[in-house]
Order: sequence, then C-alpha cells, then structure tokens
Amino acid sequence: MGVWLYDTKGREKKLFSPLIEGRAGMYTCGPTVYGRAHLGNLRAYLFADTLKRVLNLSGFTPYHVMNITDVGHLTSDADDGDDKLVIGARREMTTAWIIARRYEEQFFQDCEALNILRPSVVCRATEHIPEQIEMIKELDQGGFCYRTSDGLYFDTSKYAEYGELARLDVEGLRAGERVWDWILWHIATCV
Repeated sequence: MGVWLYDTKGREKKLFSPLIEGRAGMYTCGPTVYGRAHLGNLRAYLFADTLKRVLNLSGFTPYHVMNITDVGHLTSDADDGDDKLVIGARREMTTAWIIARRYEEQFFQDCEALNILRPSVVCRATEHIPEQIEMIKELDQGGFCYRTSDGLYFDTSKYAEYGELARLDVEGLRAGERVWDWILWHIATCV
C-alpha cells in the first residue's frame, strides 16, 4: 500500500504516510454558497476528487472533510464590503439562510453531475461558530492578533512559519503594510 505525492514544503515527491494506518485524511475548502458555482469553481473539487480516488485505489480509505461557507464572506479581499450572502438574499428577495441552502443543494447537484464523490463530512460555518470563537480567543491570547475599528486580525508577522509553503519572501512583502494579514472576526455595524 503506497502512493507518492508531491510535498509542497520539501519540494519533492514523498511516499504518503498517513497519521492513522490505512486511512487518508483530507480537508478541502468548500464553496461560499451565495450563488451558483461555475465550472472554474468546480475545477478545485475535481482535483480533490481525483486525489481521493488515487488514495482509494492505492489502498487507503479516504476521510474527506469539506466546509461550506454559509455566512460572513465579504465582497472584497480587503476584508470590507457587504456579506455576499446578504447581497444574494437582496438580489433574490429572500433570506440569507434560504440562499445558503439553495446554493449548497445546487452545488452538490452539480458535483453529482460531474461524478464528484461527496465528502465524508460536510460542515457549515454557521454550525461551528462556538468553536471558531474559542479558536480566535486562543489566537488572541497567544499574541497572534490585533484589533482595529472593524475587527480582530491575524498578525502574520507573529507567526514565524507564515509563507513557508509558498516560499514567500516575508521580509520583502510591502513593509509596513498589513496586506498579508486577514480578518478573524468582523465587527458588524448597524445603522
């Protein structure tokens, strides 16, 4: 039983060695369900499905966990703008909850049409908010965060291994700018 995979960190092929004998754990990001996925979006799930099938054919039992982002995805990569689910709800004159379930169902129908195997576990972001809050508290208490008027951000300069997999020149990344940090918790403002 064995399969060779490319190790991004070491930049070489390595024999896959699972944490649990005979089982291959996989985590993949799932869709943000504010609208219909297009083929370009679905390409990532085809890649994950191919890996899962290779692992299975190599004698492993894949255990695939995928998330569904059903809240809190902002329109801008700069961590501002409106929530995409709220925009979708306005567009279709319904609620964000209905939009999320409608497009989640559509996503899995599209995956089925492409013969993509369903993950072992599908977890929605809204079903794990207490765990997210706890993890963010731990990061904050560990000194990995900073606050602004709009939320709590992860400070990439406090994490020594940041950028290692991509071999980023962290020192050369636009010094003094926070473009590489990301928001952990956005403070909603109501008018």
